[in-house]
Amino acid sequence: MTITRSEFEYELRELETQPTLKEPGLFQVIMHNDDFTPMEFVVTVLELFFGMERVKAMSVMHEVHAHGRASCGAYSRDVAETKIDQVIEYARRHDHPLLCSVEAL
Repeated sequence: MTITRSEFEYELRELETQPTLKEPGLFQVIMHNDDFTPMEFVVTVLELFFGMERVKAMSVMHEVHAHGRASCGAYSRDVAETKIDQVIEYARRHDHPLLCSVEAL
């Protein structure tokens, strides 16, 4: 039995594929209440690290105080984690136990 080249030849086709790009997920920075960090310090942190106007910062501070936690904003994971590190380091330098965490939206 003889096999001819044409039996083994096949057509190569270029398949057009579109890459599926997905927006990175957002993560919210959550500030937690404690019994030791002064309210004014929390307002200052919200202004410095989250760019809040004073009135908005005071509102978020009251939410943290009343509900035990509040969202400070939504960011990409890297930005959210960096903000948390900055806030915690700043709080420790000022001898406050202020805590923040990150949650996926």
